[in-house]
Amino acid sequence: MELWYTEEHTPTVRFSIKIKKQLFGGKSPFQQIDVFDSEEFGRFFTLDGLMMLTEKDEFIYHDMIVHVPMATNPNVRRVLVIGGGDGGTVRELTRYKGIEKIDMVDIDEMVVKVCRELLPFTSRKLDDPRVTLYFEDGLKFVRTVEEKYDLIIVDSTDPFGPGEGLFTKEFYGNCFRALTDDGILVNQHENPYYDSYQASMKRANQRIKDFFPVCRVYQAHIPTYPSGHWLFGFASKKFDPLKDLDAEAWNALGLETKYYNTDLHTGAFMLPNYVKRELELTD
Repeated sequence: MELWYTEEHTPTVRFSIKIKKQLFGGKSPFQQIDVFDSEEFGRFFTLDGLMMLTEKDEFIYHDMIVHVPMATNPNVRRVLVIGGGDGGTVRELTRYKGIEKIDMVDIDEMVVKVCRELLPFTSRKLDDPRVTLYFEDGLKFVRTVEEKYDLIIVDSTDPFGPGEGLFTKEFYGNCFRALTDDGILVNQHENPYYDSYQASMKRANQRIKDFFPVCRVYQAHIPTYPSGHWLFGFASKKFDPLKDLDAEAWNALGLETKYYNTDLHTGAFMLPNYVKRELELTD
């Protein structure tokens, strides 16, 4: 008997992976958590039946959500990660010796426990001494936060269910206040290709523009995400990821990456015309 994981990307498009076996299945107070093993993509992790990451291509997402802001401002010292319970974003951040503090806030402790056990390739740095874990609602956390962060990374699920509050105007306003005067906010920005995702993509982009003077969108190719075309939002009080990139300084760090490089950094902001039209970008 063959076993397949199938995700509905739209009502008329489905994506399937043949699996060897299911490693975990359980329901937390917030969502259904499943971990599978496959021939093509290795181990992969889903929430409420939606793909979060695979062993084979997770490096693309985590490279792009971390190294783009870090290459723009290499002097980041204090970071807040909202979501990211698999640990991949924290793993990449811990590679920077200059970072002094990483706070990670995830609403679902069960996600972190499962990923610690079954996904060591992403979770192995969650015990770094610079990392503090908080298991609470990220929206509520930033309402009262007294820390001033240099970088906030919103490594969230899609804008419904437990992740819905992380796409609101209130949330982005609170992030703005929680950042230092030259702080950066990066978030996953959904895919621009399918109509069912475009509304949330445009809504998030417009809400961020209401607060931040510098707002840009960049892209990556992630094979197991809907359409394979994925966007990230970059917002800052001061730094422009194109004008302020110091490629020489970042390359001097000697970090070995599988996807990100400083040439790609610049190219990732060069968006296709259909995306620019959807986001009403003029520059």
